[in-house]
Formats: sequence, C-alpha cells, structure tokens
Amino acid sequence: MNPLPCAGEGAIGGENVALSKEEKQRIVAKFAQDPNDTGSVEVQVALLTARIERLTEHLKVHKKDFHSRRGLYILVGRRRRLLRYLQKKDPARYRRLVETLNLRGI
Repeated sequence: MNPLPCAGEGAIGGENVALSKEEKQRIVAKFAQDPNDTGSVEVQVALLTARIERLTEHLKVHKKDFHSRRGLYILVGRRRRLLRYLQKKDPARYRRLVETLNLRGI
C-alpha cells in the first residue's frame, strides 16, 4: 500500500492544487519590476491570485473540503492586506494591478 502524497502534490483525486515551478516563473516574469524582482507586492498578489483561482476550482468540485476552504480564506485575507497596502502606498500601481488581474476594487 502506498503512503498518501502531500496535499500540494495532487493528493485529492489526482489533481494538483499547488502551482508548478514553471507557472510561478511565468507569473514572476510578467509582474516583476526588474529581472531580479521576486517579492514586490505585484508579484505576491499575482501569485496569490493564481493560487486562489486554483483552489476555488478545487472547491467547486469538493464542496465539503472545509480544510482547504479555510486555506482559501487565509489566502484571500493575505491578498486583501497586500492590496490595501499598495492602494495606500501607490494608487496608480494598485489600479494597474487590479485591472491586469481582473480583480474588483477590493
């Protein structure tokens, strides 16, 4: 009998909820301010948005997965705080990011 894989490695029905390395690199390259930028607010929000979208799709199928739902709430809260910070710090960057990611004004 095989041991159960970790949650990020497709433990649930063979689907992978975590982002792959290539997806992360693509998102970082698109939203980075300069070539070495991996931690700017834009990059963090874009990565969180991708994870939120994946997790939302997972929860549409697995409606009773309350542990993953709690994780989704945590990610949404983290993204909301980052967006609030960016809105205070630089409203133009905030508007551009919200428009690029097709987010409503959070």
